[in-house]
Amino acid sequence: MTARSICRTAAGKSAKSRMATVGAIAVAGALLLTGCGDQTKSNEGGGKKASSAPLADKLPKDIRDAGVIKVGSDIAYPPVEFKDKSGKTVGIDPDLGDALGKQLGVKFEFENGTFDSLITGLRSKRYDVAMSAMTDTKNRQEGIDEATGKKVGEGVDFVDYFTAGVSIYTKKGDDQGIETWADLCGKKVAVQRGTVSHDMAKAESKKCKGGKKIAIESFDNDQQAQTRLRSGGADAGSSDFPVAAYAVKTSGGGKDFQLVGDQVEAAPYGIAVSKKNEKLRDAIKAALDAVVKSGEYDKIISKWGVEEGSVKEAKINGGK
Repeated sequence: MTARSICRTAAGKSAKSRMATVGAIAVAGALLLTGCGDQTKSNEGGGKKASSAPLADKLPKDIRDAGVIKVGSDIAYPPVEFKDKSGKTVGIDPDLGDALGKQLGVKFEFENGTFDSLITGLRSKRYDVAMSAMTDTKNRQEGIDEATGKKVGEGVDFVDYFTAGVSIYTKKGDDQGIETWADLCGKKVAVQRGTVSHDMAKAESKKCKGGKKIAIESFDNDQQAQTRLRSGGADAGSSDFPVAAYAVKTSGGGKDFQLVGDQVEAAPYGIAVSKKNEKLRDAIKAALDAVVKSGEYDKIISKWGVEEGSVKEAKINGGK
């Protein structure tokens, strides 16, 4: 809701309740001329009203009035998004969401869901956007299932905000001779369902020779996959580089896992938006460019130790 519409509401209530006196009407008029005094205070979420945000007018009116962008996210993917010990949603994406919200005058409200259901939730309008370390690919842009190559629904647009490759990790001190994806043939790998790692494991398994396919165990979230590897139920795990690196650094105080080989298939993360909502897509792009230009983007990326994945500008549908 804009400051101007807030002022109209405040003035309307004042005029209605004091209609009997000309003086009260004059006061209401004065309030309109002066911007309603303190009627544009910060909203409950800590963000500013749309009127005080530099890019608020770029948003669709319904979202601007609501003051919230509903974000579908798999909140179990540290350091991109996860729950801290107090239960608060933290990470790269929530921090960027806060920064984008300040530019747009709305709150980015993260809602938890399984990764492979996020685009479906976006199509059904449960979410306004999906922001969850989601790799921008042509298949997702066109609504094509990665595994079957068949169209399964309307595609989405992406606003790209980070770059990450895919990494393999094993139990520390027990790399099973694994350095490349080809080395996974005849072994078992734990991955999160619906991710690029999952797709790569299936594609690589088809290349394996001598009947030594890759045994793939897929899970709802990456932390479940890590638990499987930690318990000895798999030979290796795979996830996006920043997530794998964070797990190696933090799990068991750095004693559980190790990275093997190099990250591959570097590609952009994108904020997914319905193709029917170009205005929202363009507003988010403008906000991200402003956050990058201000230096706030670099501060957030540095905070989480993932500088090598930073971008210099927002792009729309930059994935291949």
